[in-house]
Parts: sequence; C-alpha cells; structure tokens
Amino acid sequence: MHIGPDIVAVMVGVAVDGPYSYRVPEGMRVERGSIVAVPLGPRLILGVVWGEPKDSVAHNRLRDIAHVYNVPALSEELLSLVEWVARYTLTAPGQVLRGVLRSPEALDAPKPVVAYRRTGFEPEKLTPARLRVLDTLNDDMAWPRPALMGAAGVSASVIEGLERAGALEKLEMPPPPVVLPPDPEANPARLNPEQRAALDRILAIGPHEFGVALLDGVTGGGKTEVFFEAVADTLRAGRQALILLPEIALTNTFIDRFTKRFTARPAEWHSDMTPAQRARVWRGVLDGTVRAVVGARSALFLPFRELGLLVLDEEHDGAYKQSEGFTYHARDMAVVRAHRAGARVVLSSATPSVESRNNANQGRYHHVVLESRFAEASLPDITAIDMRVDGPDKGGWIAPSLAREVFAALDRGEQALLFLNRRGYAPLTLCRSCGHQYQCPDCSSWMVEHRFRGVLMCHHCGHEMRTPTVCGECGDAESLVAVGPGIERVAEEAALRFPDARRVLLSTDMGSHAQLRQRFGEIERGEYDLIIGTQLVSKGHHFEKLSVVGVLDADLGLAHGDPRAAEKTFQILTQVAGRAGRASRHGKAFLQTYHPDHPVMKAMVTGDREAFYAQELLAREAGGMPPFGRLAALIVSAGEQQTAMGYARQLLSAAPMAEGIRLFGPADAPVAMIRGRHRVRLLAQSGKDFDLSGYMRFWLSSAERPRGDLKVQIDIDPMSFM
Repeated sequence: MHIGPDIVAVMVGVAVDGPYSYRVPEGMRVERGSIVAVPLGPRLILGVVWGEPKDSVAHNRLRDIAHVYNVPALSEELLSLVEWVARYTLTAPGQVLRGVLRSPEALDAPKPVVAYRRTGFEPEKLTPARLRVLDTLNDDMAWPRPALMGAAGVSASVIEGLERAGALEKLEMPPPPVVLPPDPEANPARLNPEQRAALDRILAIGPHEFGVALLDGVTGGGKTEVFFEAVADTLRAGRQALILLPEIALTNTFIDRFTKRFTARPAEWHSDMTPAQRARVWRGVLDGTVRAVVGARSALFLPFRELGLLVLDEEHDGAYKQSEGFTYHARDMAVVRAHRAGARVVLSSATPSVESRNNANQGRYHHVVLESRFAEASLPDITAIDMRVDGPDKGGWIAPSLAREVFAALDRGEQALLFLNRRGYAPLTLCRSCGHQYQCPDCSSWMVEHRFRGVLMCHHCGHEMRTPTVCGECGDAESLVAVGPGIERVAEEAALRFPDARRVLLSTDMGSHAQLRQRFGEIERGEYDLIIGTQLVSKGHHFEKLSVVGVLDADLGLAHGDPRAAEKTFQILTQVAGRAGRASRHGKAFLQTYHPDHPVMKAMVTGDREAFYAQELLAREAGGMPPFGRLAALIVSAGEQQTAMGYARQLLSAAPMAEGIRLFGPADAPVAMIRGRHRVRLLAQSGKDFDLSGYMRFWLSSAERPRGDLKVQIDIDPMSFM
C-alpha cells in the first residue's frame, strides 16, 4: 500500500528514540515496512518506513529518501515487536531495529550464476579436455560454471574457448536456494505412546494460533523427536519454523538430526557465518524461500513473514540472555513475537527455568511432560561423594571412589566424563613469599592460568600476559603457585591416573567452534575413552558409550550470592549427569560435594525434582523474587570509582516515590571493574503486576543525564548480579 502524500516517517538503524521525516521523491513508491536508504548527516544509512509523520515539517527543510530496496516490506508483526522490545527494555527503537537490519548485504539483488549449455555445434579442434566438457553437457541441461569445471576436470579457459568456438552458449541463471525446502513427510519419527501424547498436546494449539507449550522431559527423553514433528506440522500448514539453540557448538549434531528427519538442511544463523552466508539466509527468510532456521538468539529478529513455530531448546540456558548492547531474554521475546505472529512456542528442557515452571503451574503454558527415557535408556543413578570423608589425596581433585568408577567404566570399554565448570588450569596464581596475587590490571578479577597456552588470562575482558617465572612483586623465582583447580589441571591429573585412556579436553577456549564440533563427532564415534570438560559438554550431546559422569566440584555454583544460584546449580548438575546412560548402558553420576545435605544435592540424589521446584518457588515468593516479583538493574560505570558512585547516588536521590517499589544500592558491583571502568549497581524491585519498565523510564527522565565518560546500562529482568 502506498503511503501518501509525499512525506513519510523513517526509523533509522541507529540509537535514536523515534523516526525522522523524509520526502518521497516523485516516482518512488513506499509502504510501511519498506526498507530504504536515507541521508543522515553526511552519510547514507539504512532505515524502514514507519508510517506517516506525526509532526508537520516544512517541505524545504526535509531531505529525500535516496533509495528504496527491491525486497518485500517488513511485516507488521516485526515492526510492532521492535516497538514493544524498545519500550520494555528501555532501548532506543532504532537500536532494536539495527538488530533486524544486521545484514545489509542482503538488500542487494543476488548475483546471477553463470552457466553453459551445448549449442549443438561441434568445433573442429576437439582436445580431450574439450571432449570431457561436451560429454558432461550431453543431457542438454545448463550447468553452472564451477560445477561444470569440477565435473569435467577442466579450467575456465577450456570452457571459454568452447564458447568462442560456438559450441557452448553462456547463460545467466538465478542463484540456487540457500537450502532445499525440508520435507515434512520424509522420515517421521516412530514416537512411543508418551511422546505421541506429548505431540498431540502441542498440536492442540492450532498451526495459526498462539500458545506456549513447556516440553518438560528428562534428559534423553526424546524431546527433540517430539518438537521435530511439531516442525513438520508447521511446514505442512505453509508456515515457517525457527529453532533456537543456546550454543553454536551444538549446531552440527542438531543439524545432522534435522537433515536426517527432513532430508534437507535447515538454514543456519549464528556468529560463525560469513556476511555473504548471512545475507542469503536473511533474504531467504524475508522472501519465504527459507522455511526453517536453526540459530542463536539473534535469529529471533530475522524478518519472517509466515512464522508459525518457535522452539527454544534448553530453554533454561543463561545463554539466551543478551547482555551486550540492548539487553533482552530470547525466551521472553520469543513468546512476545509468537503472540504477535499467531504462532506456537515450544520451550524444551529437562530442567525448566523456575519462571517457566511457574507459568505452567498457573496454566499460562501447556505443561507437556516426558517422564521416561527414549528407547532402552534409563535414568542414571546419582550418588553424592562427601568430600569431608572421601576426599582426594593431597594435591589431587578426584576422589578415590570416583577414580574406581572411572577405571571400571574404562575396563568395560565404556566412556567416562570428568566435569568441572571452570576454564583454565588454576583460578589464581599466588606468590608464597610475599603473598602477591596476579590480578587483571583492567578488571577486579584474578588472572586465570591457562597452562596449555602458557598465559594468564582475564575471563572478563580477555587481557593476557605470559605466565611469569618470577614474582613480579618480590622477584622470587621459586615461589609462584597455582591455587585451586581448573579443567586443565583436572586433565593433568587424569593423564597421571588414567595414562592408557584416550583423553580429550573440551572447553570453549580450547579451539574454534568448528574444532569443537569435530571433537564432539569423534567422541560420538567412540574415538575417546575419557572426556574432560566444562559446561560445554553438559548441553544436548548424545554419547551412547558414556556410562560414568563425575562432577568434581558440585558446590561451585552455590558459592555466589546469586538469587538463582540453587536453580542454576540444579540445572547444570542435572544436565551433566544426564549425559550418562543415554543408550542401552546403565549410567552412573557422582557429585563431589562438601554439602551433601544441601537441598540441591538431596534433590539430585533422590531424583525428587518436584520437591526442589516447590521449595524454590516458595523461597522466591517469600522474597518477592521472580516470578513473583520483578527486578530492574542500573549499572553505572566510569573511569573513576568516585565518579560512578557519585552519579549513582544522584540517580537514587532522583528516584520517584511509588508504592510497592524497593530500591537497593548504590553499591560496588561484585565485579567492580571491567575493562578499566568502575561499576556501581542499583536494583529496583517491584510486584509482578507493576509497570517496572514505565517506572524506570520516568526515573531516568527525571534524573540529570550522564555526562563525560559516565555510562548507564539498563537491565530489565536481570539474570546476572555481577
């Protein structure tokens, strides 16, 4: 629909609070959602036609739209999502829109593919290379040049010579699709009765209706097979499907399973892709040729026009929270987007977030439960190893009873996993002579030793230094010691204890995503006996030979003052323990702990997760914490601590009085400095029905704006308190 008369409002993809007015040149046609290029200052910038301008501006003060791109307009539901996210997160709409327009290369028309076919004329000079080309083209079909060169085993000059001789005709063909369309009828899963009942409950939400299903199933319970059939139902209805994963490293195995089910790969969307790959996927999503996408959280802002299903696998995972740029939680925004699109949502997890469990308890979500493992698999037996009475030998980290179980698994030809959720070799390097502790010069955190690389590294800002051989404070050459275990130190001990085992170390800093995916494939093929890994190994992997899991420090996540510490610890312990016994082998998991009576450890050992959720919900309700209350954080940062604290106190004094609001702080953040900037936190707490976003917006508008190097980050619904 053409917007008239000749002035439109254009939202530009920069951090601005609203659209600007532009003239539509004569002969140009635009509509709401049209993607355009407009002048802003001295440069051209991408923008989207938002509608008619609200304020009248004289024609002679306006600038013209420079260009309208020949792509479909963005959908109304996507534009309304941008506005909603901006309001909710207190982010400039233009900054949210930038997340939608993050692949500008997609707006240029795709380049045609050069192809050749036979004309029927045969040249006088026929070399063996020329004959191979003509034989390859004997079916009278046009072949793209790269494919023809490969099939015939010739260079481009041979093909060009045949063209000049009149034997070949040069054509231009449209580029091939990003991926072939998935076939919903290809290889349907053979669901057991419990899975079939779960699928029926999900499909009770119609293919053009909004509804949320919490697919709450044990590890290895066949959740993926169930939501793949929901994807198939969505494709049959002519709608698009989006599956979000928390980790890029999970995509390879997942995509292999998707391809086996649908005989076609899904399109991918994540940070490992090249700009050209992103452009093709973005355009394919917009024009509808891409029917299914598997991606990271940013795929939520792809320009779907017929979105019918959103799946969040491992919906509890903290990686769905975006903490850089504008902050949002992909789980919550997925529900908002689905509501606008009239789409189904499947939140899948063996350890659902407390918020999702509460929504299911309240009837807002359909609670779909899988209680049994798929096929012949059974749930692992879980044992707590009391480190006070069965601790490791001095200088070691593996308890004797755990070591015996690992030996037994290896003797049976099975795999074992040693898990510690701490990267590096040791979290602290200490001088025994003078007490000096190596700290990051730009952050208030210790430098972590990475012995395999020979460096000390800050895990907050990435600062590195070579591992010192003498103390930088007192100069002593014999006094530096590594304090505490990291996963590399566990690997070192494992090499001494299990020297004959084929070992592999898995950590996010031990290789590229491609290398990690290769390692996972090797583990699945049984090329390693002993896996030593961090949180990366706890998510979504299916190792059929793995029978024993050992968690070396089950208490690690409980040591922080995080209101969600118990929930996060329960989730990661359940996930990592669930890697054991996923096929016909029975599994065992062992939790090394100094607190075997902690509610989390009791829930793990007894398998009574319902008791854990009930206790956690009671504690949250008593404290007015989510999901029974709401939180919003302000993080003030500056080059000087006094500057940050001074402005935070000004903010507090400007806070409006409101019934039901509690304010905490200002206080130095637990990680008080990152990248040379001092950080001070304020926290607002309200009831669950209070418009906390509106309150925060009014508060910040009432306060003096930050100046100089002061910055204020707003985090609605914070997941981290560091």
